[in-house]
Amino acid sequence: MSNVKIHYDEEGDFLELSILDKPKKGFFRDVGNDIFERVDEETNKVVGVAIFNFKKRAEMGKDIELKLPFKLEAVAA
Repeated sequence: MSNVKIHYDEEGDFLELSILDKPKKGFFRDVGNDIFERVDEETNKVVGVAIFNFKKRAEMGKDIELKLPFKLEAVAA
């Protein structure tokens, strides 16, 4: 089982969810609608999600539902 790290930058209105315990080389891939997937450079597996304008989305209603076009997978360190 993996832990999910959650980071929110209020000034930038940016939420990031990550399953990596330690930072690894990777890149963000735009999947549309201000949503990006974080991809491990070595394994090419999705290891996180970044959502821009998160607070703006939350203010539009009580619940936020994002249809993500991918599955998060744990990568052994």
